[in-house]
Amino acid sequence: MKHVEDAMAAVTFAEEGQADAAVALFKRERRVLLALKAGRTDARTFRYAMNASLRIQAGLDILYVASPGNEQQGEPLLDGFTAELKTAGIPYQVIERSGCMKQEIIDYTKVKHDVLFVVVESPGSLDADCKKKDGVLTELWKNLKCPLVVVSDAAGA
Repeated sequence: MKHVEDAMAAVTFAEEGQADAAVALFKRERRVLLALKAGRTDARTFRYAMNASLRIQAGLDILYVASPGNEQQGEPLLDGFTAELKTAGIPYQVIERSGCMKQEIIDYTKVKHDVLFVVVESPGSLDADCKKKDGVLTELWKNLKCPLVVVSDAAGA
């Protein structure tokens, strides 16, 4: 419905000779989702997501997932990351959740349709604090609505 409304508004602007306004209605916001598990933040994964956001001119959503009961545990590395994002001029937001990272990623991408892809540190962190143990990526691959990028130590070697 939103697309139809945007199209109708764009037609109205175009008919009135305001082509720039019409084109602006079709520019969707583009986001990269960086999913971090509390206590397992990795500078390499952050750099990958930050550089990808810069290259494709997209905002960065940081999904920070804590273990149940450890929601208030701070992450000093995350503060450093956000300072770098401010310096680089990348629009970002930090979303704090607790529980199963895999499920939080699926839930977030179902609601946010402007996420181009998800960046995670390792497949092992996806199943941490999950109740089902049916395979690391099986459910995520079936339900994820965008590509998943896994940044691991082996990739840097």
